[in-house]
Amino acid sequence: MNKQNYNLLLADDDEDDCAFFKEALDELVLPTDLVTVNDGVELMNFLAENAENNLPDILFLDLNMPRKNGHECLTEIKEKKELKDLPVIIFSTSLDNEIVDLMYEKGATYYIRKPGDFSKLKKVIENALITASQNNFKQPVRADFILQP
Repeated sequence: MNKQNYNLLLADDDEDDCAFFKEALDELVLPTDLVTVNDGVELMNFLAENAENNLPDILFLDLNMPRKNGHECLTEIKEKKELKDLPVIIFSTSLDNEIVDLMYEKGATYYIRKPGDFSKLKKVIENALITASQNNFKQPVRADFILQP
């Protein structure tokens, strides 16, 4: 990786999933800072407040959140000029092909199915950061859209 430190944003309403994600990050050798928000409204407010000069390098976005879900957030992000280039990695328990296709069409950078196993979670987060960085945070071809541990 050619970047000193990755500023990550995790939007997820499940406190256990957020803790699990943070623990996995802490065990990686990659330097990261993590901010978490717990629903879509909080996410969009955070992005609006930081759009000028403090956007995260990557947003990990859960799809099933209260108040505003991940689908709605991704649509809004990609419609806003100041946010449309923000790399968004969908981080969901679902791996429904229709949903995956829709997230690809809406412009998500990658899609990860949340693994239940801690070592797989570490692997898939590390893989996501390295792969996204190598691709200059651009969306890959559809065949490479889903990241596996």
